[in-house]
Amino acid sequence: MSPATDATGGAVGALTPAGGPAAPTSSTPPERALRSVLTSAAAALGVPGVEDVLGLGSTRSVLVVLVDGLGRSVLKRHGGHAPTLRAAMADGGRVLVAATPTTTAASLTSLGTGLDVGEHGVAGYDVLDPERRVVVNMLGGWDEATDPVAWQPHATVFERAEAAGVDAVTVSLPEFEHSALTRAGLRGGRFLSGRGLIARTQHVARVLTEAREPTLVYFYANELDKAGHRHGVGSDAWLHALEEVDAAVRRLVARVPQGTLVLVTGDHGMVDVPVARRVDYAAVDETGRLVDPALLEGVAHTAGEPRMVQLHFTADAGDAVRARTRAAWQERFGAQAWVVTREEAVAAGWFGDRVTERVLPRIGELLVACHGDLALYDGRRVSPRAFAMVGQHGSPTRAEREVPLLLWRR
Repeated sequence: MSPATDATGGAVGALTPAGGPAAPTSSTPPERALRSVLTSAAAALGVPGVEDVLGLGSTRSVLVVLVDGLGRSVLKRHGGHAPTLRAAMADGGRVLVAATPTTTAASLTSLGTGLDVGEHGVAGYDVLDPERRVVVNMLGGWDEATDPVAWQPHATVFERAEAAGVDAVTVSLPEFEHSALTRAGLRGGRFLSGRGLIARTQHVARVLTEAREPTLVYFYANELDKAGHRHGVGSDAWLHALEEVDAAVRRLVARVPQGTLVLVTGDHGMVDVPVARRVDYAAVDETGRLVDPALLEGVAHTAGEPRMVQLHFTADAGDAVRARTRAAWQERFGAQAWVVTREEAVAAGWFGDRVTERVLPRIGELLVACHGDLALYDGRRVSPRAFAMVGQHGSPTRAEREVPLLLWRR
């Protein structure tokens, strides 16, 4: 008898506690992976060294729209507010799987390089630099001592496209033009910025209308994710953002010239976490002592994100200490989270088929991935504003890792 499988086709059970949902236990094949979108788009434009695993076919121009926070489940649930996106999903739309952890920094680097986390090394929101033993924020908190190109040295899709004579264009917000994350995973080509969604849409339409050579445009929209974090999925602000994104896509599909392929996808989904379920696992009492010290016994650094905590132990933490710490997390949060070791997660394919020696020590030695409506914070190192976030992501649940791939041919 063959073993049971999860939604990605992998065997389940080893990482799944009794009574809990199945944890993902296989890496994602290229034809189902978010990392394949830009590589397939570049291949459709004739860029050598990349493969069109999504079967897009040859075309003159490709527009890739990345809607931050556009998960398959939220689109399915609220598609009435996005008729353009909903119709495309019904008419041949596909479901792709984002990188794990399901966070913007990891997913955008996978998109920009065509690689899994285990190879590119942007392994979450907050990631330990094992050489300097400091935690670096991969989204917007890179320090001067962390060189983005050294951290992620692989060539990006934009660099390959530019070298092949393709006009590679990124259209995004001004603050991202020279950001460390852009330099790590999305470097190459030229950059056009616009503060509002309409301004960025106009840039995209102009570039494609004026194109005289093969053109690859990457258009980033963060409005939906921002509304979700602040107000929650399905809130008035979130629905308004979804409607605005849908309208922008509708205008672009109508305006781009013949010979343009338009792709829309997301970098992760999102789930709402109520206030009572946003837990400070490093809380202290009135005397300044940890309320639950067993959770941090032997832990030198905490990293990751609230939906996928990554713990790094001290060098002298032995097997007994690590076992006790894991047992403490399992006892406290095991009904709402998968508590697994780095080795178990790597063997289960969470970070791809291959995790290099360079990347491995950046991944937490103990991982706590939430599958219930739970978010876990180290209150010693996050700002109080972090506890106000309603919408969350980071864990490898289906709601957080499945994203749509929508397609229009002009």
